[in-house]
Amino acid sequence: MRRREFITILVGATAAWPLGARAQQPERTRRVGMLMNVAAESSEAQPRLIAFKQALQKLGWNDGGNWGANDSDRDRKYASELVAIAPDVILAAGTLGVAALQKVTRTLPIVFCNVADPVGAGFVDSLARPGGNVTGFSLFEYSISAKWVELLKEIMPGLTRLAVLRDPVNPGGIAQFGVIQATAQSLGAELRPISAYSMKRRSSAPLQHSQANRMAVSS
Repeated sequence: MRRREFITILVGATAAWPLGARAQQPERTRRVGMLMNVAAESSEAQPRLIAFKQALQKLGWNDGGNWGANDSDRDRKYASELVAIAPDVILAAGTLGVAALQKVTRTLPIVFCNVADPVGAGFVDSLARPGGNVTGFSLFEYSISAKWVELLKEIMPGLTRLAVLRDPVNPGGIAQFGVIQATAQSLGAELRPISAYSMKRRSSAPLQHSQANRMAVSS
């Protein structure tokens, strides 16, 4: 199975949950939904899945299967399908998966990981006080993006134009691009964003037309 995204439904025994919950609903089966942004058989996904499943198995939980997706339409389809199952909580990896889930539920608890900019993407109000039904872990410190531009300036003191190859559809790159933009302006360099989609369709033509001295790549 070669698919970019998949959903795993993990169905488990109530033994993993607090005594109070078990006393109130002794027969209820708890469900954890998992939406990832990499294929199940990929070398990147396998260690994560193994560790996650092993931890749940220690608590008496079982793996209930998985479904795949390989484009944005299917992302939304499987996010809707996952929410329709009504799990108790959803673990989502990646910005696009969280975005798809948030469009179909504002009540089910969602815990995210591997999200570059949860605030800029609109998933949470702030890292300290996320609010709503979404919380999780950010994986990026945006001051690093400023360092990229500063290093390019050190390498090429005469830098006047900087091309940034980015994915305009991915909300995870909003804050990152903002930092690059502000840093380039402070160093007197003109910033020229280039869509990764246009590069894919027309090879390197957009980059050549930008007449940039250097290029940075963002989310």
